[in-house]
Amino acid sequence: MMDPRIYLASRSPRRRELLTQIGVRFDLLLFRSGSREDQEVNEDWLPGESADDYVQRVARAKAAFAAGLLARRPLVAHPVLAADTTLDVDGEIIGKPRDEAEAAGILGRLSGRSHRVLTAIAVARGDRLEHRLSVSEVRFRTISTAEIRRYVQSGEPMDKAGAYGIQGRAAIFVEEIRGSHSGVVGLPLCETALLLREFGYPL
Repeated sequence: MMDPRIYLASRSPRRRELLTQIGVRFDLLLFRSGSREDQEVNEDWLPGESADDYVQRVARAKAAFAAGLLARRPLVAHPVLAADTTLDVDGEIIGKPRDEAEAAGILGRLSGRSHRVLTAIAVARGDRLEHRLSVSEVRFRTISTAEIRRYVQSGEPMDKAGAYGIQGRAAIFVEEIRGSHSGVVGLPLCETALLLREFGYPL
């Protein structure tokens, strides 16, 4: 009997580590480039779109596009998992910083207050596509300008939504989490396991 596997449509090392943590066997199904420009996966924030709707739309689009790639390649047809993570601060979507100055500005906004972290996951196989949304509330203590500068200089914020990684050095900024720690990292494991089960993966 063939070992159960899925495809992961993500370059995130955090998502790979989290899937490995719960024993999911996977192969990477990657897009053509890191700076994906495919029209099928429009990551622009659309006018009037809420953060909840945005992150779910992008995760579903990633999964659908990856499933389409899979159908055109001579590969075994396993379920495809995709995810998207964003922050919601006062109704504004906060993604990955473009540069160090923007990273410092984002962290200054997060200092001493709460924000929402939203991670949507989507699984596709053939014409079927299902998704789930994890919403967590994270509160930062007050962070000094010097702390922000040191953290930005570490390079850690630059490839992460909201300019921080809770699994890294930014853990010292976090006073409280309400929700899913793994969801804040980038893949809510409870929702992921339940969704994969619906597609026949034995978890």
